[in-house]
Amino acid sequence: MEAGAQTQGATPGGWTPLGVKRRRWGEEIIRALLFVAAAISVLTTVGILVALIEESIPFFQEVGGKFFTDGSWNPLFADPEFGIWQLLNGTFLITGIAILVAIPLGLGSAVYLSEYATPRVRKTVKPILEVLVGVPTVVFGYFALTFVTPEILQALGVKVGIYNALAAGIVMGIMIVPTIASISEDAMRAVPQGLREGAYGLGSTRRQVATRVVFPAALSGIVASIVLGISRGVGETMIVLLAAGLQPNFGINPTEGFATITTFMGATADGDNPAGSIGYESIFACGLILFVLTLVMNTIAIRFVRKYRQVYD
Repeated sequence: MEAGAQTQGATPGGWTPLGVKRRRWGEEIIRALLFVAAAISVLTTVGILVALIEESIPFFQEVGGKFFTDGSWNPLFADPEFGIWQLLNGTFLITGIAILVAIPLGLGSAVYLSEYATPRVRKTVKPILEVLVGVPTVVFGYFALTFVTPEILQALGVKVGIYNALAAGIVMGIMIVPTIASISEDAMRAVPQGLREGAYGLGSTRRQVATRVVFPAALSGIVASIVLGISRGVGETMIVLLAAGLQPNFGINPTEGFATITTFMGATADGDNPAGSIGYESIFACGLILFVLTLVMNTIAIRFVRKYRQVYD
């Protein structure tokens, strides 16, 4: 009997796992549910892309190359102009300002929480920092419009109007800080403690360990956090709508008002443009451009992360 039990799949220790030849229904159900969850995510993305392309095709058939060659964006005027470059200019300018604010603050917070803060301080500061993620962006927008512009920028003598890209970019950067800080801190905390101890054993200071050991080892996670922050900035609507205005502009002067792709979409999709009109279709064309921009950024980030990812045994 003992020999027979061994031949039926018993382990060397004498333990015979129950259900070796029996299908594990629980695991199969969980596997199926996880597959459905992943499929829903993929199908949702495909559905969004199909909807954007379906509505954008008539627009491009009517407008043609003017979308990329015209210098002005006034699609709702009697004599419409469809140059997307003014909206792209505003989008990149405000997002660039936001990233200049968010990267130093976010990475500085991450390094402090990971390498300098005591466990008690970390448990207190990190949840407070992450509270900013839950603040509605419309609140940030009014904060930029009613406080940052009049009480800070104008009080400091910066000649800005009511609507300007500088206030929008600064407040958007503050909104992005928790995203960069939280993900980067998690990546730094995931670096094996042995690397830190080895660096300390060689006489490195805490600053040298943080900047020359931990930071490079967590580079893939840090890049991912920055790309996610950029994506949030590119797709932000309410902050830019309230603080930067709706005037399409071309240039790099942040004291002027600018319109972005998202502000045009948010301000135009109010029901005044009937379905099938050129104004209605222009919303989907802008959405398609925004989708492509985000896809390109994420693709570049994924390649970068794969190239520089650190693998530890």
